[in-house]
Amino acid sequence: MSSQSPPPAAPLSYHASPARPKLRLPAGACDAHVHVFGPQTRFPFAPGRSFTPCEAPKERLYALHALLGIERCVVVQSNAHGYDNSVTEDALRAKNGAYAGIALLPLSVGDAELARLDAAGFRGARFHFMRHLGAAAPIEDVIAFGNRLAGIGWHLQLHFESSLVHELAPALLRSPVPIVIDHMARIDASRGVDQPDFRRLRELMRDPRLWVKVSGPERASRQGPPYVDAIPFARALVEDAGDRVLWGTDWPHPNLDHVPDDGLLTDLIAQVAPTQAERAALLVANPERLYRFGPGR
Repeated sequence: MSSQSPPPAAPLSYHASPARPKLRLPAGACDAHVHVFGPQTRFPFAPGRSFTPCEAPKERLYALHALLGIERCVVVQSNAHGYDNSVTEDALRAKNGAYAGIALLPLSVGDAELARLDAAGFRGARFHFMRHLGAAAPIEDVIAFGNRLAGIGWHLQLHFESSLVHELAPALLRSPVPIVIDHMARIDASRGVDQPDFRRLRELMRDPRLWVKVSGPERASRQGPPYVDAIPFARALVEDAGDRVLWGTDWPHPNLDHVPDDGLLTDLIAQVAPTQAERAALLVANPERLYRFGPGR
């Protein structure tokens, strides 16, 4: 009787030997956006997922952070693992409060599960509005869900295509909790800083509830490494809202057409936040305020 061969392993999406960055990060520096994938023997990928990543276990992440000089981290639950947040919870457990989590949750999640995840170190819930990640919950329902998060001090994290910023903006400005916008709203750097999508994002950032991750230059860039075309966008956001910006590597870089060097991404911080005060806010004070890191720090 013949048996079907297993599907081939996904190629590595992370750099096997990233460069040690030249930039020395401040004490307590935080990588505010990473994922952990697998190992599938313990944490299977979700049935019906929209993509299958390479395995990128927590041990690889810890080693990367040791190389980069990062002490704190925010692990974001991925669509590849769906609503089972066990893989993210496991990555937090070993770090004794120095790592926080962002969950993927159905809007129907029970209060007891929210409380359990909060005790485990989760600090927010992420919702996708990206075509490649499947159907999204209605934005009005997501904002209403924020009322349940307010009582435990959580925030909403939204991942959306830049063209949606205009449609989503009115709802975002009614949020009962802070909202973190992922990856500079997935801006296309080739369209310039005066493009309507980026202008609307900057207008949104005048509201004190709105935060933004100046992560993803490797996604915004249309020129490739060293992503110089994406730097003006991140720099503008740091100048506009320096007390509500966050930075992350987005390791292990799923759904990207090349493999970035995380050492290079770290060194770009010197251009995004060139002063010590800006870097201290971006990497230490802002994430500390939003994620409420525990005693492990």
